[in-house]
Amino acid sequence: MSMIWLLLSLSSIVYALIDNCTKVLGTAVLDGASSAITLSLSLAGSLCLWSGLLKVMERSGVTALLSRLLRPVLGRLFPQASRDPEALGHISANVSANLLGLGNAATPAGVAAAKRMRQLSGSSTASHELCRFLVLNTASVQLLPTTVAAIRAAAGCASPFDILPAVWLTSVCALAVGLLAARLFQRLGRD
Repeated sequence: MSMIWLLLSLSSIVYALIDNCTKVLGTAVLDGASSAITLSLSLAGSLCLWSGLLKVMERSGVTALLSRLLRPVLGRLFPQASRDPEALGHISANVSANLLGLGNAATPAGVAAAKRMRQLSGSSTASHELCRFLVLNTASVQLLPTTVAAIRAAAGCASPFDILPAVWLTSVCALAVGLLAARLFQRLGRD
């Protein structure tokens, strides 16, 4: 990937030299750097807010309550992991963070859940249950796409959450297709 970025950068510089528009290139580079800093700070603020809210949810027991509410669904998706309170807690925290649209905050819980699920399976390869968890984590059904809304707000969008119906539809469809594919591959892989 770094080679692609290097080639794109070099070709931009070469084209600017050939077309004698180095001033335009310099202005674009500086404007892009300024915009990147502004966007990064906007995202950092949003991430801190929602990650802090997730920590409050964990400490106040909301994620434990969510774990109990999600137990029937998670029990069907992850029968072995749902019997282990530690694994179920990590899975619930991951799902909670993803529901809030906090992919970065969901990552530590997802990694901890994957490690615990691997320990529970006792295998060096990914179990079918772990693969389903990765599908669930990757599809990440989002009730509040906070990161995307923060990017839209930083770009000047007047109503950054007007994309909710599209996000809900696409994330639910992605999850359904991913889980069906995981189930199909599980059946094909049986001896």
